[in-house]
Amino acid sequence: MADDTEERLRILMEEYKNSGSSGRKVRDHQGLDLDDEREHRNLTQEPRRIREDPVAFMLNLGLHYRGTGWRGYKNYIGNKILYPGFSDRIKSLVLSSQSVQQVISELADRQAKQLLAVQKKKNISEEERAKRIEKQRKQLRRELEAVARGITDKCVSTMDDARNVRVITSIFAFLLNNILARLYHQGLHIKESQWVELKRIALMCQQNKQSLILAPCHKSHIDYLVVSYIFFRLGLQIPHIVAGENLDMPIVGPFLKSCGAFFIKREWGNNPMYKAIMEEYITTLLSEGMNFECFIEGTRSRLGKLLSPKLGVIKIILDAIISGRVSDCYIVPMSLGYDKIIETSSYANELLGNPKEKESLWGLVTNTRILQFKWGRVDVRLNKPFSLRTWLEDQLQLRSPMDPNDPISKPILLKSLGYRILSDINAVSVVMPSALLGTVILTLRGRGVGRSELIRRVDWLCKVIRAKGGQVAEFYGMSTSVIVDRTVSIHKDLIGEQKVKDLLEPTFYGVNPFELSYYRNQIIHLFIEEVIKLGGSKTDQRMRYTDLLDEISFLSSLLKLDMIYKPGGVENNTRRTVRWLVENDIFEVTDDGWVGLADAERAIGRENYDFLCFLLWPFVESYWLAAVSLFTLVPSRANYSPGVSAKADARIFSNRAQALGKTLYYQGDVNYLEAVNKETLSTAFNRYQQQGIMIMERHHTPKPWVEVSLTEAYIPERVNGVLAPQGLLWLLAERIGKFRMEGKNRRDNANVSTRVLRLAEMLAEDNATPSANQKTLRKQMSQDKSKL
Repeated sequence: MADDTEERLRILMEEYKNSGSSGRKVRDHQGLDLDDEREHRNLTQEPRRIREDPVAFMLNLGLHYRGTGWRGYKNYIGNKILYPGFSDRIKSLVLSSQSVQQVISELADRQAKQLLAVQKKKNISEEERAKRIEKQRKQLRRELEAVARGITDKCVSTMDDARNVRVITSIFAFLLNNILARLYHQGLHIKESQWVELKRIALMCQQNKQSLILAPCHKSHIDYLVVSYIFFRLGLQIPHIVAGENLDMPIVGPFLKSCGAFFIKREWGNNPMYKAIMEEYITTLLSEGMNFECFIEGTRSRLGKLLSPKLGVIKIILDAIISGRVSDCYIVPMSLGYDKIIETSSYANELLGNPKEKESLWGLVTNTRILQFKWGRVDVRLNKPFSLRTWLEDQLQLRSPMDPNDPISKPILLKSLGYRILSDINAVSVVMPSALLGTVILTLRGRGVGRSELIRRVDWLCKVIRAKGGQVAEFYGMSTSVIVDRTVSIHKDLIGEQKVKDLLEPTFYGVNPFELSYYRNQIIHLFIEEVIKLGGSKTDQRMRYTDLLDEISFLSSLLKLDMIYKPGGVENNTRRTVRWLVENDIFEVTDDGWVGLADAERAIGRENYDFLCFLLWPFVESYWLAAVSLFTLVPSRANYSPGVSAKADARIFSNRAQALGKTLYYQGDVNYLEAVNKETLSTAFNRYQQQGIMIMERHHTPKPWVEVSLTEAYIPERVNGVLAPQGLLWLLAERIGKFRMEGKNRRDNANVSTRVLRLAEMLAEDNATPSANQKTLRKQMSQDKSKL
């Protein structure tokens, strides 16, 4: 086995060297060194439509049906899948495991005792009682085992139907190639050297019966298709994919399960049976060397940037390594970049609080209208895979002494792992042309931008991104002007051209800035340190370094749940970033410790300074809106009592905060409609809970829900019955407000405070009416109290 692996590794490296992909450089139209064009490879084939070329269409279908070449999927790298009895074997391993059997026994014992207690049998001996409990327990055990089998039947993937393996793989490859090639007509692009390295790691994993843990960013339902198609196309074991149960639909659900998907519930912590089976299933897959795909963000990002890590599945994987049940596995951070995301319109609607549209992967890929569009290209990049075992050992040595099983230490390890993966994804993410244009259009003042200026700023942005170590999508020798024109044609619904007569050159503007901000947010990780520093200097554009550091500390702490910072701490990051700003003639630092805007930057109209501020302002405005929304939690005039907070149903409170934000936006006191998005507001409220500003109480009557209120120190005061702009909460809103975009909301602050508090007062009166959940909870508490 080892000799076979070595031989395959030798052949793999020889093929790569002979392809000419390594070691060569070319120069683009700007004179920058780029990788050889052959290093970047398009994996999709131009689809042949049966109406246009029926002969070519049938020939292509025939190649897939016969399994010619890579389409046969025979000599893939990885442990064996797609064989008779595969899923039955996995189910048997899961159901017979010690952990699942232990949960079944505990539940049976507990329920048997509860049933006997309910029956209230009297005058029976202890021996008779024990017999009855044992009888009940055996019966309950049989029922629980049936429940366990039902869970595994529903969840476990079915990559094992020998009669249909060829048909399934052929259909899989043929359909995915045609769907992806029609949606993204410029192709699905990879960087060859990254996948050669992954194949090398995969061969090692195959020899040692270890897994690849694929950790892609999650931007679209299309992500599932892209990753699986690449693995099929390049001859790697198709991964088992963690998918939401919303995708388990008739026809498409069984098909996806046969291709590696397994469906899980969003919440399963309160179901010990389900929890034990899912944990055992994932651990079993790892111990069998099955490749595994999970989305570290937990859900699709509606904002364009990476979300904070969700650590449930990662915890199971780490526990399997810590316990020794799995020797090792390799984490593969993966970035997927799209010229256009199918769901951005629905994302914008959701973020504004509109009812979520029912959608599915099947609905997206079978929508004939969508398949008619030509939406550019997809770029997939990999960071270097890393051993989870080695990472764990390094962390334990770095943080020594540390017990990985300690309930305090383990969350630290999990959080560190989650942010390591996110950082690795950001490090290899490709800035697509849509992100370049969206960023430039949304970071310029005025009603629009001329074509020549748009091209100039895109060139500047590409240069800065590359200088900072970021990656821009390969242009293949095309000029920036061509890229700009192609991107505008793809995004006609977001980027408009002014049709006014007598304009001297084409002039473009953002048709839908909110939706376009999705693409702008894709580059914020590259400039996050700079935008925080400029946000800190925002107040007067000149301040002492010590004061700047204080402002930066406040702002970076405030936004820590929304932004992913580089390691090193605030002081080290500030020194490094200020140095970069000085080197780029944006800042100047005097010998006596003053930091301010450089004369060179003022001479060009602060365009680079403004660019960085425009990236930050929408997020600052969301946090300011979240802060002033907390004034709605003051009790109404009739119920007001100093030091007592009103309580509100979190869902209703969030809706009212958005209503406040929309009102302020349309009245001109909020600059960005995107500041009203519920995702960032929710993150802001979570941060305020962490900072001890507000309280979130979880209830389970009549169903799980959350009740919010203010901590005593932050409860607003009423003066003569009227909300007063004073106290800790108002000071917080005022301090955040210093970093907001200048405009109407900065010129007449006294009037703004009057308007904001008047609107908050209206919502405070609404909060005086309890929600349905609050009424049910109070009724239950009253009943419990009466029983006592």
